[in-house]
Amino acid sequence: MNPHHHSSYLNPNSLKSRFTKNFLRSLIKINKQTPFPCRPTEMFQRCHKVKTAADKSLACAVGSRRVWSRAMLCKIRNRALRRGPQKPPSVRRIIINNRTMKKGFNCLKEKMNDDQEAGIDQTSKLRKLVPGGEAMDLCNLLDEAAHYIKCLNTQVQVMRSIADFYST
Repeated sequence: MNPHHHSSYLNPNSLKSRFTKNFLRSLIKINKQTPFPCRPTEMFQRCHKVKTAADKSLACAVGSRRVWSRAMLCKIRNRALRRGPQKPPSVRRIIINNRTMKKGFNCLKEKMNDDQEAGIDQTSKLRKLVPGGEAMDLCNLLDEAAHYIKCLNTQVQVMRSIADFYST
């Protein structure tokens, strides 16, 4: 067994430990605020709260050192301010917005040749995936994307461990 495998659990300053601490606090808070959902809309709202809690916990664990974490925290704050006491958007509305965005992007692609389209298409997709990526040059975008992927991997490991713990 690798002795370094569990070392992050012992180090309170590791990304995994900071994320776990923040995420578990958020889950406890969500469980206290809302009873277990029985209707589909309640289930969607609860899933949205858990996803937001996971994103916020990850961004807080990273801190302000990274552009993507600052962008993610800013997006979460702005969403909460805009929404206020309202409920999250419906699934249908999200799908309609995605279709609208894709139509506008396809019009731009028709004017480019194949090589330009492939490079710009991949870069623009990456910019959409990395929080704050729209404002970065390509070099910084790749660096932030690599760090973001590492942090998402940590998030998945911790969430899998929590799920395994509660499923046994």
